[in-house]
Amino acid sequence: MLPAAPDEWTIQEAAHLLRRAGFGGSPKDIESFHALGRYKAVESLLAPTEPVDAFNLPAWATHDQALADMKERQEQFQEIRRATRDLSPEEAEKVRKEYRQKQQRTERQHGIEAQGWWFRRMLKTEAPLREKMVLFWHDHFATSLQKVKQPVLMVMQNELFRRNATGSFKELTHSILKDPAMMLYLDTQTSKKGQPNENFAREVMELFTLGEGNYTEPDIKEAARAFTGYSLNRLNGTVVHNKRQWDEGEKKIFGKSGKFDGDDVIDLLFAQEAAARYVPKKLWEYFAAEDPPEEGVDALAKSFKAADFKVEPLLREIFRSKAFYSDKIVRNQIKSPIQFLVQMFKELELESPPQGYTVNAQLQLGQVLFMPPNVAGWDWGKAWINTNTLLTRYNVAGFITKGAQESSQLADNGDAMMDQEMDKKQMRVANLLDRAQRTWAGPDYEKIAPRPLREDPEKLVDSLVQRFFQAPLGGKERGAFIEYAVSKKGAIFTNKEVGELCHLMLSTPHYQLD
Repeated sequence: MLPAAPDEWTIQEAAHLLRRAGFGGSPKDIESFHALGRYKAVESLLAPTEPVDAFNLPAWATHDQALADMKERQEQFQEIRRATRDLSPEEAEKVRKEYRQKQQRTERQHGIEAQGWWFRRMLKTEAPLREKMVLFWHDHFATSLQKVKQPVLMVMQNELFRRNATGSFKELTHSILKDPAMMLYLDTQTSKKGQPNENFAREVMELFTLGEGNYTEPDIKEAARAFTGYSLNRLNGTVVHNKRQWDEGEKKIFGKSGKFDGDDVIDLLFAQEAAARYVPKKLWEYFAAEDPPEEGVDALAKSFKAADFKVEPLLREIFRSKAFYSDKIVRNQIKSPIQFLVQMFKELELESPPQGYTVNAQLQLGQVLFMPPNVAGWDWGKAWINTNTLLTRYNVAGFITKGAQESSQLADNGDAMMDQEMDKKQMRVANLLDRAQRTWAGPDYEKIAPRPLREDPEKLVDSLVQRFFQAPLGGKERGAFIEYAVSKKGAIFTNKEVGELCHLMLSTPHYQLD
């Protein structure tokens, strides 16, 4: 077990935990969190009072509506088959193409709505660790709308991650085997006796449970045979194991022989020593820092195995450890684009984002919800930052802090996109962005920076520094902000100038670190 920190803690440590185990918060949020003490604060994250179903799903993603839509699509498909029987091949293809385009328009719109729904949930939730873990599992068991194409299945998977956010990793892996989105993404539904597809067998070993070097190619080939026979019912979204399409023959996996099916293989995976180390290492890298020391991974692996692969005890150990609050960890992690956006909104006390804007911002920053780039998920750490994405972060911060006062570079990028050939999804997002830019009012600076505070540039700067950085800055950085505030202060320090000062702070390299 990792050495634990004492219950007493500083407000800077409380802010650190709230940022890493969630998405940060306002000064009042951090003060209330700090008042709990370290141990109660950790427990409040692990056992939130907010129900899992506290946020309504998009109407089309509810169980009854999803079933009705699946049935309607099947009936429409059958109707088109009947209607095109007596048509020429060219006329029949035209009818089918119009139907496909209609379906694609609906799915694109639902995809955008799903992305907005999840972003707003991250922003408004009172169970931040739960949502942070949903994002972790979405990256770990990566699937993408670009291949799955059915947003309702992605939302169903999102809910699966939420229900199992800090529960049993082993049980979640069993569930992901029969998750419709994963089945479509890794082609499990096409894997049949005599024609096994190796995609899921390979990824469940390499990326989901064990890591490279802890299995053999024969293990993959034999496991692929075991994963045959799972089929997705497109009328009701359920998954069944069709024994007639399952390879019932004997397989040899990890030195064990038997007539294994998919669940048997999952159990075999968790009997391997590597299974106890793989996810603890990833969780430490996700919440703390890259390249954890071997002794730390060993300690976490021992705890993880003792807890029968339950995640909650592992997170408790991480968040209560001395190492988690060390100088090597605090403010040394590059914010992911989602963290950057949600945290900025929370620190500016913004309750909802401008419609359509955050989806476009995610696209340009390099992390779009429900669209990881491949089965390995996103590249993290330094991969988030390059010349273009750093400039985009500054421009996003400018638009959010200044509202419609001025046009941001991100708006220019959107306009440039519209001048080029683009698909309808890009056009729709660009139009939403344009409307957002014309109507976005920006933060409530009367609340963030009350008028009396603006009379003293140093106090104003220190207040905003505490809000955005939760710790004192070096003299040089603080001095630059004060100099800027003094230069802008006239007869009155207006909201426009407060917005400019906030933009300056959010555009510093230091703000890109958590």
